[in-house]
Amino acid sequence: MKRIGIVAALPGELKPLVSGWKKLEGHAWVGELAGHECIAVAGGMGADAAKRACERIFAAGPVDALMSAGWAGALSCGVKPPDAYEVKEVVETRTGERFCTGQEDGLRLVTLDHVAGVKEKRRLAESYRAVMVDMEAATVARLARARDVDFLCCKGISDGATDVLPDFSQFISAKGRMRMPAFLAHVAVRPRYWRNLARMGANGNKAAIALRGLIEEVVGRV
Repeated sequence: MKRIGIVAALPGELKPLVSGWKKLEGHAWVGELAGHECIAVAGGMGADAAKRACERIFAAGPVDALMSAGWAGALSCGVKPPDAYEVKEVVETRTGERFCTGQEDGLRLVTLDHVAGVKEKRRLAESYRAVMVDMEAATVARLARARDVDFLCCKGISDGATDVLPDFSQFISAKGRMRMPAFLAHVAVRPRYWRNLARMGANGNKAAIALRGLIEEVVGRV
């Protein structure tokens, strides 16, 4: 039996996965998956939050692999919500670093320090030949490399490449959590976002279910 650390941003990304697991203090759970012991932490959005989540996992004991899991935005019509995909390579756009998962099959994901809008998604797809974008995977990969443990990455698509959504970045707190009252007040007077936000919410729930099956498959190969 190996020990796997799973890092996500939001509890909703892990909800189907950790159903029945033991709940720890905060947004963390321990359980068994594919014959391996797992600890999952939803640490918040962004690099700093991902780092804190990884540090919590390391503090609980050594791991054999570290996984970045959760929702990602589509950069291309080649991936669509609410499907889940295994990632083969992660590119950190800020530094140019590249991190491979060691999987023969999979797709390329880019990590930003903010939430990408529609125009930026097109640029990222063209510049990096990537199909997904998130805010945490590169940090998880970097810390896995520093610990000399395997890096894994599974993402469920929450929003399509052409979906017009509000700028979430301005509503993310220093701890990586959404400031929901401020966000809801912002979108309440902007009906152009309502349909896409509703679709994103529904797709996110379905993507989390798909993600659960994919994570079990990937962990089973560790």
